[in-house]
Amino acid sequence: MGLLGELLLLPAAPLRGTAWVLRQVVTEAERQYYDPAAVQRELARLEERLEAGEIDDEEFDRREDELLARLEEGARRP
Repeated sequence: MGLLGELLLLPAAPLRGTAWVLRQVVTEAERQYYDPAAVQRELARLEERLEAGEIDDEEFDRREDELLARLEEGARRP
């Protein structure tokens, strides 16, 4: 893009900058959400809650399935 194109797009610079920041935030949030270490910590905490009687077997199974699916999805991501 030449100088003329840059000048025409200059008024949109704040919007483009905001969009870039939002993309970076989403990328980092997804990285943390699918981080295997974070999922393993959540699985361990879930097991602790089951053993402490805070949740029942049904709730444990449901949450465990969700966490394992998240772990699987994270392994498939680039």
